[in-house]
Amino acid sequence: MARVFVTGSADGLGLLAGRQLAAAGHEVVLHARNARRAADAWAALPGAAAVVVGDVVTLDGMREVATQATAAGPFTAVIHNVAVGYRERRLTTADGLNHVFAVNVLAPYLLTALIPLPRRLVFLSSGLHRSGNPSLDDPQWERRSWNGMQAYSDSKLHDVVLAFAAARRWPSVQSNALEPGWVPTKMGGAGAPDDLEAGADTQAWLAASDDPAAAVSGGYFFHRRPREAHPPARDPAAQDRLLEICASVSGAAWPAAAG
Repeated sequence: MARVFVTGSADGLGLLAGRQLAAAGHEVVLHARNARRAADAWAALPGAAAVVVGDVVTLDGMREVATQATAAGPFTAVIHNVAVGYRERRLTTADGLNHVFAVNVLAPYLLTALIPLPRRLVFLSSGLHRSGNPSLDDPQWERRSWNGMQAYSDSKLHDVVLAFAAARRWPSVQSNALEPGWVPTKMGGAGAPDDLEAGADTQAWLAASDDPAAAVSGGYFFHRRPREAHPPARDPAAQDRLLEICASVSGAAWPAAAG
C-alpha cells in the first residue's frame, strides 16, 4: 500500500487521481487552497487520510503546505498536480512573482525541496509544453509582452524540466512527467475531447503501480505509454539553470542527494 500526496486535488484531475488511488487500496492525502475547498474535497473523497490546506500562490502558502504535508507523511509518492491555466491574464502575486510561474513551477519546486523525498515524484505537464520557450532569460515575464497561452506552455515545459532534473539528481527517486490530454476540467473546458478518467489514470499509475513499465525514472507519458518530451527538457544545463532560478526566488535549494 502506498501513501500518496496529491496537490491541487479538491476537484478535477487531482481529485480523480486520488479517488483511483483510494479505490486501489492506497492512502491518499489531498490538498485544497482554503477551508471551503477542503470541505468539498473531504465530501468528494471521505476516505482520504487527510486534507492539507494552503494556497500555493504565495511562498508562505507553499511553506505551510509543505509543513502540513510533512506532518501527514511520509509519502511513497507526491503528485504535483496543482496548476493554473492558459486563460490567465497577467497577475502578480503578493511576493511580486508572476502568478503562472509561482503556482505551476515554483510550487512544485519548493514542495519538492521542503517535503522529505518520496520514492516517486510525478509532475503533471501538458502537450502544450512542446510549444514552451526553452529560454530562461525572462521566466517572470518582466520584459516580454504578456501571452497567457505562452506563459502556460512555458510553465508546463518547466515542469518537465523539474521532473527530469529530479531523475538525474536523485537516482533512488523515480521521477516522471506526463500529459493527461485535453480533458474536460475547469481548465480544459466542457468541450475538451479526451477522456477525463484516463487523464487521471496515468498519475495514479506512476505514483503507485507495481507495473514494471511504471517503475522507471526520467520518463514522459501519455495514457501510460511513453511519449517523447520536448528535447530541451533533457538538457542538464537548462535543468541546472531552472533549479538555480527557483532556489534564488524561493530561498530554498533542493537537497544534494536523496536519502
